[in-house]
Amino acid sequence: MNIVIIGAGFTGVQLAKRLINEQNNVVLIDNDEDTIRHAGNLLDCRLIQADGNNLKTLEDAGIAKADALVTLTEDDEINMITCSMVDSVYPDLLKIARVRNYSYYMNTNEATRKHAETFSGKHRPPYGIDFMINPDIEAADAIVKAVEHGAVSDIVTFGTKFELIALQVSKGSAFDSVALKDLRKLADFKFIIVFVESGGNPALPFGDSILKAGDRIGILTETGNIARLLPLCGAKADALRNIILVGAGRIGTQVAEHLIEKNKTPFYKKIFDSAANKNMNNLVIVDSNKERSKEACDLFPNAKVLCGDITDENMVKEEGLDKFDLLIAATHNHEMNMIISAYMESLGVEKAIALVAQSQFADIARKLGVEVPIPLRDTIVDSIMSHLHGKNVTGIHTVANGAFELVECDLPSSSKFSGKALKDIAKAGEYLLLLIKKVGAEDYEIPGGNTILNAGDHLVLIEKTGNKKVLERFSGTA
Repeated sequence: MNIVIIGAGFTGVQLAKRLINEQNNVVLIDNDEDTIRHAGNLLDCRLIQADGNNLKTLEDAGIAKADALVTLTEDDEINMITCSMVDSVYPDLLKIARVRNYSYYMNTNEATRKHAETFSGKHRPPYGIDFMINPDIEAADAIVKAVEHGAVSDIVTFGTKFELIALQVSKGSAFDSVALKDLRKLADFKFIIVFVESGGNPALPFGDSILKAGDRIGILTETGNIARLLPLCGAKADALRNIILVGAGRIGTQVAEHLIEKNKTPFYKKIFDSAANKNMNNLVIVDSNKERSKEACDLFPNAKVLCGDITDENMVKEEGLDKFDLLIAATHNHEMNMIISAYMESLGVEKAIALVAQSQFADIARKLGVEVPIPLRDTIVDSIMSHLHGKNVTGIHTVANGAFELVECDLPSSSKFSGKALKDIAKAGEYLLLLIKKVGAEDYEIPGGNTILNAGDHLVLIEKTGNKKVLERFSGTA
């Protein structure tokens, strides 16, 4: 594919890296000399220092022969106007824009939903943008999902039945010192070990591999089984009735909106054992900015809002925050989020969810004791990559610090795997087919060796990040 990216900031560079690793042709445009120079030290692609919202610049960059345009500047209006301008000349080009403004994003989505039939063929979508990416919404959704599951891990959900949870094997737990092939004997329900991180080295599982304390494993199972799965690894989901939310900015506000409804009913009523986990009864929002604190007071009258520094131990003691069950650090200072989380846990807070910049920082955060780090920029790149792999690919989620991709895709009739049994196409160590939703079925099932793949089946598989050949085989392009 030929892809033009406007904006060589961190997200633009990370996206370019992923695309280059898949042998795509990338052109990266930015008007800042230092930014372009820095990107040039990291990337093997064509770089242009110029204004990306200039049609001549884009045509010099090869936009006429490109497959996609991705706009990632810091200015929402530039991202949107650039897509609109290009759409007027090149309507068939795929256009993706990062749009942080919540109103722009929601209004556009509402218009697209309301007039779906019109935009499906008669007219181009609003502003000519095929897909809008809002990083704050992506991050807030990930945080809320983690809270719903007791802040024991980051969660990936598939359909209505299955979830993937990443857990650390505790010393002396049932999984400690057990071979993967023998794990099934320890439970009376189905689950799949999806990946294993041992000593910082992620790998796809082999039956003879032996788990040991400290290993981090990805486990796929039905949602209702997670409560029984946790003790096998030595983990537990405690009640989260008292929550501190640090940061009343865009992401914090959206998290609070989910956690508190206007009728005082918590958004999440289920955290495994409903008898042990009653409704949330205390949410405290902390922000050091007076204006943001005042806005939070007006928006969330059912929450207590404190304007102050969460690292002020006097305030923490006076308000009893050190006795709380969960801290959510959702400020835009990602390094500070890690420090805040580690500090508050040292004072007595049970668990922490922290927004971090990327997967490499997520690993550092876990070593600091943060239960659930949310890598913001990885979620954005994953979302963009989902749209760049063609209509058959409907979702991509990186796991194991970015080492692997969980891919959701539809199996086309052109795929060489169509009509074949899983046992005949399995490739140990290269990929794993985790779930299948057969044509006409309502939800996913875990496939067996004799499961036949048919055109139209929806699949979930895990592969090494950037392994383009695997995806091509399933998507029918190879």
